Amino acid sequence: MSTRQIDQLIQGMPTADGAGVKLVRTLGSRGDATRVDPFLMLDEFSSTNADDYSAGFPDHPHRGFETVTYMLAGHMLHEDHMGNRGDLLPGMVQWMTAGRGVIHSEMPQQSEGRMHGFQLWLNLPARDKLKPARYRDIAADEIPTAELTDGGRVRVIAGQLQLSGRSLSGPINPSGTDLPTEPLYLDIELPAGARFEQALSPEHNAFIYVFEGSARVGEVDVAQQHVGRLGAGNRLVVDGGEQGARMLLLAGRPLNEPIVQHGPFVMNSRAEIEQAVQDYTNGTLTQATTDSPA
Repeated sequence: MSTRQIDQLIQGMPTADGAGVKLVRTLGSRGDATRVDPFLMLDEFSSTNADDYSAGFPDHPHRGFETVTYMLAGHMLHEDHMGNRGDLLPGMVQWMTAGRGVIHSEMPQQSEGRMHGFQLWLNLPARDKLKPARYRDIAADEIPTAELTDGGRVRVIAGQLQLSGRSLSGPINPSGTDLPTEPLYLDIELPAGARFEQALSPEHNAFIYVFEGSARVGEVDVAQQHVGRLGAGNRLVVDGGEQGARMLLLAGRPLNEPIVQHGPFVMNSRAEIEQAVQDYTNGTLTQATTDSPA
C-alpha cells in the first residue's frame, strides 16, 4: 500500500458569516486554490463569547451543493422552507442537500456558554444541482464510535472506518445510496504519539483538519486550524503531536467539473448563477422544476 503525504497546508483564516458569526475558514478561504474537490468550504466556529455567535445565521438561500453541520458544543435551531425544524445539540450532525434550492436559518438557542462546531460544503454534480432539496438530522447516538487500542477514538459520521480487519459504517453510508461523491467523514482523537491508519480509495481526494493539538503525516506537522491536503496513495498514517490531536478526516470522489460560485449558490456556469439569482429574487428558487442544468 502507498501512504499518502501532505502536498498542501492551508491555514485557517478568521472571518465572519451569517449575521456576524465569527469563525475560521480553511477550505474556500482563497477560492479554487484552497478547495479540495468535491469539498468546497470548511468553517469552524468556536467561542465562549456569545457576542461572537448570538446573531446566528438568519434566513438565507443555497443552491447546487450540500451542507454538513457538525456540533461539538452548544445548541442551534434549524428551520427551513420545507417545514423542517431541528435542534442541533452536541454530537449531532445535520446533512442538508440544497439541490434546486433551500431557504433556511440556523439560530443559536443560548445566550452564554461555548458554541463549537463545523460547517462543510460538499459539491453536487451538474446532473444533481437541481434535484429536490432534502434534510436529515442525525442524533449523537446514531454516530458510532470506535475506541482505539492506544486510547484514541474515532466517530464515524459518513463512510466506513477500516480498523483491525473490521469495518464500521456511519449513518451516512455511500454504499447503495445516491451520494455520487462517496464521502468519508471521521472525527479522530489521538493521544500524544498515538497512530491512526485508514485505507483510502486512490481515486478519492482527501484532507485532514486539525482543530486541537497537532498531527504529523510523514515528515510534515499539521498545526491547529490547518488543513493538510493529502497527495496520491491508498492509505493514511497520522500520528498525534506532543499534546495529542483531534482532527477531521474527509475524503470523497472528485467531480472534476467547473465551479462557479456566487455567495450561497454553486453551479457550473455563469448563466446558471444568474438564473439562481433571478430565481431567488422572484421567489421561485425552491419551486419544483423539470429543468436540468445547461
